[in-house]
Amino acid sequence: MTTTKQELYSVLLQLRETYQAKLEQMEETNANAIDTNGTGYTNHQADDATLVYDQTVDASTFKSVKTRLRQIEDAVTRHEAGSYGECENCGREIDIARLEAIPYTSLCLRCAETRDYRAGM
Repeated sequence: MTTTKQELYSVLLQLRETYQAKLEQMEETNANAIDTNGTGYTNHQADDATLVYDQTVDASTFKSVKTRLRQIEDAVTRHEAGSYGECENCGREIDIARLEAIPYTSLCLRCAETRDYRAGM
């Protein structure tokens, strides 16, 4: 199935709504879950360790959702500017199959592979 860039724009807008809702929900949940007394000062070290672990996972998840939302918003901006689907690194057209798989990508497959190789992935 061949998708058009306009159809992908609709997907990006839906993704943006979804991630904004996730972020708002996480902000609400985390605001209520923050322990202002700290940890590690009780007789229950295992409970403290679990609390720290949960807070670390929540912080990591929050950061990931925020990063993905930023990527989606950048893609929406590129679409509105008329540069959506162009690789930010080399300027070539990003294959439509790649955009279908990762609609918020800013790199063609070649540039993404080069970046990942240099990063040791």
